[in-house]
Amino acid sequence: MGATNETMIKEFILIGLSEHPRGQTVFFWFLLMAYLTSLLGNSLIIFLSIADPRLHNPMYFFLCILSLIDLIITNNTVPEVLANCFLYRPTISFYRCLIQMYVGLFLVSTECVLLAIMAYDRFAAICQPLLYMQIMSWKLCISLVAASVGLSFLITLITVLLQPTNFCGHYVINHFVCELQSFLKLACSNTHISQLFMQMSSLLILIPPFGFIVVTYGRIGLAVLRIRSTQGRRKAFSTCSSHLTVVSIFYGAIMIMYLKPQQKTPSEEEKIISVMYGALTPMLNPLIYSLRNRDVKGAFWKAVGRKR
Repeated sequence: MGATNETMIKEFILIGLSEHPRGQTVFFWFLLMAYLTSLLGNSLIIFLSIADPRLHNPMYFFLCILSLIDLIITNNTVPEVLANCFLYRPTISFYRCLIQMYVGLFLVSTECVLLAIMAYDRFAAICQPLLYMQIMSWKLCISLVAASVGLSFLITLITVLLQPTNFCGHYVINHFVCELQSFLKLACSNTHISQLFMQMSSLLILIPPFGFIVVTYGRIGLAVLRIRSTQGRRKAFSTCSSHLTVVSIFYGAIMIMYLKPQQKTPSEEEKIISVMYGALTPMLNPLIYSLRNRDVKGAFWKAVGRKR
């Protein structure tokens, strides 16, 4: 039986919040609002970053990449979760489950590194404004993004190669989506190596970038304190604190999910926490990083004026 389990499992059942009907209704409307906001906000950032020549600089290049990643992350899972909210027995095919899981892993890993790159970009812009374009050359920007994509692809590829194939007929996933930890818990073959690699890769992709972001924003804060204008200081601190808040939500949720000791079955709290980096931060990123920005507002009204 064990040798044929990989072909026997044709689909998985996703439990989600089916045991909490009232909570599921609230969850549906929250997720729908987050999805529509993310879809509109990130699409707008990508359009404006490409269409307006004033936004053709490293900062908006990184923001455009971030919006693209968030757009794919939300479309990878959220529409299916919304469609499944009121189904009695929501299912997902085996191969769709694998695609959803590994695309999500690749994109979230890339975003972890990209956020650290964006912090360095802000450090160069605030602390070395006269040398900013020399420091953040287009060659360096493209190389940094390529490196983050390459590292994430390597981690995802190794995870795929370590994927268990024996599930002993287990096909019920206690989650909204196909998530790596929940998937591994279904396997009845030895997943020790997979779990060990997941812990090591999580440490690599989370701790150094997050530590770098905290240190970088600390140095930015010291630079801001030297600004003579009280209004300028307040504005800079507001921007930095907003960025750090979103970063803390994103990294904090993933650290809770992947760095803490694993339970045999996911708790309800873990499922909700996964929504924070899968739906909440993709909604907040365009609002915090871009749409409050004066240049983005100017590009938006310019585009609206042209259409009129």
